Amino acid sequence: MERWRGVHGIPTKWGRCVVTIGVFDGVHRGHQQIISRAVEKARELGVPSVVVTFDPHPIEVIRPGSHPPMLTGTRYKADLVEQLGVDVFCVLPFTVGFMQLTAEEFVHSVLVERLHASAVVVGANFRFGNGGKGTVASLTDDGRRWGFTVEGFPLQGTGDMTWSSTYVRSCVAAGDVTSAAEALGREHRVDGVVVRGDQRGREIGYPTANLEPLPWSAIPADGIYAGHLLRGKEQLPAAISIGTNPTFAGTERRVEAYVLDFDGDLYGEHVGLAFTARLRDTLRFDGVEPLVAQMELDVARTRELVRDHPSG
Repeated sequence: MERWRGVHGIPTKWGRCVVTIGVFDGVHRGHQQIISRAVEKARELGVPSVVVTFDPHPIEVIRPGSHPPMLTGTRYKADLVEQLGVDVFCVLPFTVGFMQLTAEEFVHSVLVERLHASAVVVGANFRFGNGGKGTVASLTDDGRRWGFTVEGFPLQGTGDMTWSSTYVRSCVAAGDVTSAAEALGREHRVDGVVVRGDQRGREIGYPTANLEPLPWSAIPADGIYAGHLLRGKEQLPAAISIGTNPTFAGTERRVEAYVLDFDGDLYGEHVGLAFTARLRDTLRFDGVEPLVAQMELDVARTRELVRDHPSG
């Protein structure tokens, strides 16, 4: 899969293609169906498929300081999109200037002049252009004018619940990683760099990898979780703690993982943490001994839950 950044990253001799557009944060099951439909349409027409997304999240530019928790960083989002068979992943920087483009200007400058779209596939609730005035209906009218078709893909979900990034974020914020995984089609994941912590875990026999998450990452609610530390292609079972370490009167919220049966050095490595299940709330213990006793139970439960349950 090719990866482009900005309209100037699009090759000057680029031909026709099928385009799908969206933030696609989380690449949840609804997104997957929209993108897969674009890939299918591109194969029908014998042209490449292109996913167009934005960085940073448009809301941060429209309303500075209101950036939502992000389910997927740009790199991980690209990896997920590639798994769906997409030919090109194109990231458009969402700037103040870009925000001011009208819907008509976006269509002409991006879809017509640069991408030469033959067809566009978007979600049925897709809005675009300054003030969100562009809709599937207006895009369809533009397509008739400029020679591309438009498909508004129906929203997807289960029962009376529609899959959306907002819904997944709410599940993660509540610590309900099981429901988040159901909507995502895989376990929720937090990426970051392993940094040095207080090293208390090493002192009590449970050394942890202290993760510094990517900015704006969607971090699950405080608690203890079973999951995996993802290190390249390795999926290492891990008991994950999120909270302030109340037993030691901590004040800084941290994301730490005790990796089962591992004694290597992870400092400075870029890793991911995938969340399989929530084990319990974060608790304050009256000393180290009851804490260690509970950690032994947490590790045993983690081992049981992640056995034969690779991260998806």
